[in-house]
Amino acid sequence: MARRTTRYPVQGANSLWQIYKTVPFYKVMKNFIIIQICRYTPFVPLKNWFYRTFLKIKIGDQTAVALMVMMDIMFPEKIRIGRNSVIGYNTTILAHEYLIDEYRLGEVVIGDEVMIGANSTILPGVKIGDRATVAAGSVVHKDVPAGAFVGGNPMQIIRLKDEK
Repeated sequence: MARRTTRYPVQGANSLWQIYKTVPFYKVMKNFIIIQICRYTPFVPLKNWFYRTFLKIKIGDQTAVALMVMMDIMFPEKIRIGRNSVIGYNTTILAHEYLIDEYRLGEVVIGDEVMIGANSTILPGVKIGDRATVAAGSVVHKDVPAGAFVGGNPMQIIRLKDEK
């Protein structure tokens, strides 16, 4: 299944060059500061409070976001993480992609009791099902079924929940 993103064509210079036509400068600066504070904060409940309060990220109870996780700086409000999930060290979660002729936005939905391994990248417009596991260093470029174990670059399904 293709990622669920909305495409916005641009004219002239590439879309990243035109960033402040797509998102306000003050929003990017505020988000940058909050995300940097959260990246170094070792207190998970405080970090989740910052994410919910200032970035409007929906994070379920008992979800742990590890050190150095980089949430989307432009559109963090498009990220949803379920309850009792773990987002591993240095993971990047993107809700946007700026390309030459267009930019794309898409919600990222991470289910309940999901494990995301360290150094993974979650691209915009994907859904990761409940109780799925993403191996460390993976690039999640498409949906992950509930209960699946996936990994790699590009990401591949290694095992589905029914397989032993």
